[in-house]
Amino acid sequence: MKSGKAVGPDDIPVEVWKCLGEAAVEFLTSLFNRVLESERMPEEWRRSVLVLIFKNKGEVQSCSNYRGIKLMSHTMKLWERVVEARFRKVVEICEQQYGFMPRKSTTDAISALRILMEKYRDGQRELHCVFVDLEKEYDRVPREELWYCMRKSGVAETYVRVLQDMYERSRTVVRCAVGQTEEFKVEVGLHYGSALSPFLFAMVIDQLSEEVRQESPCTMMFADDIVICSESREQCRQVGMGGERCGEFCVIEKYQRESRGRCTGQW
Repeated sequence: MKSGKAVGPDDIPVEVWKCLGEAAVEFLTSLFNRVLESERMPEEWRRSVLVLIFKNKGEVQSCSNYRGIKLMSHTMKLWERVVEARFRKVVEICEQQYGFMPRKSTTDAISALRILMEKYRDGQRELHCVFVDLEKEYDRVPREELWYCMRKSGVAETYVRVLQDMYERSRTVVRCAVGQTEEFKVEVGLHYGSALSPFLFAMVIDQLSEEVRQESPCTMMFADDIVICSESREQCRQVGMGGERCGEFCVIEKYQRESRGRCTGQW
């Protein structure tokens, strides 16, 4: 975990653990083992501070033009990284996912799609692509859907309960320039600013897009952005419509493009 990050409600920066060296390793190992055995984390870790950051586009007065970042306990984030490492050993994310995966990036996905389009263009064959964008995806992931995807991905029940405890009774306050709100419960969506949330989201999308990947000749994903490719416009449309399960908890925007790159309109 990098230094210089904003601290959570407990005001303990990660630099404290780095300075303590081996003593910190022994203490945190003992603490994390107790959390795993009891399947309950300290109550202080359930609290967070939500800070709104302007996206630098659109009207300043519009709430939709802000993204929220949760300031959480750094100690909890270290625990999340331990849990994430365990999850990655068990959960297999499909090769078509380029987001939140080691040694993969946006440029890899763009290059793969560009090469595919160029091959079809050189062969004078049609290639139809549907681009699916899930809006406000982090905010709308139902907790029950998350538990279901974890179990379906082969995560041990112990870790399912550990994650359920992480989200149980989570509370936050919203901080802005004029002060902060009263504390309230967070009962839906993934935690912004969490070290574990990106992988959890990739796992959920992987499970929900399984049917789409089976029906589509070519599918690529970068986090919540999905592109479905096919030589047949009708097949592309049908697969795209079937992919609405991926966004059953989100607002979906769809665009269709042909291989020559001209946008044919929004669905």
